[in-house]
Amino acid sequence: MRLQLHALAYNLGNFLRTLAIPEAIEKWSLTSLREKLIKIGAKVVSHGRYVAFQMAEVAIPRAVFSEILQRIAALRSPPPQATAT
Repeated sequence: MRLQLHALAYNLGNFLRTLAIPEAIEKWSLTSLREKLIKIGAKVVSHGRYVAFQMAEVAIPRAVFSEILQRIAALRSPPPQATAT
């Protein structure tokens, strides 16, 4: 089981690195990505219509993190078109 979890974590990190990382940090190793993106402490703040993660900008600047999120969102397939019958 541990080997499967390790392989899954490696594949997820490699996916993130190849498809969603901006040019500013594309030379980072998987270890750096894990320590600066995944192992960051964050405070979850829940409001009426949204949930926000409050993180320190020490590890990664806001603009770079925002670009990563935009690239991940762009990987989603578009919603299916509704057909009128």
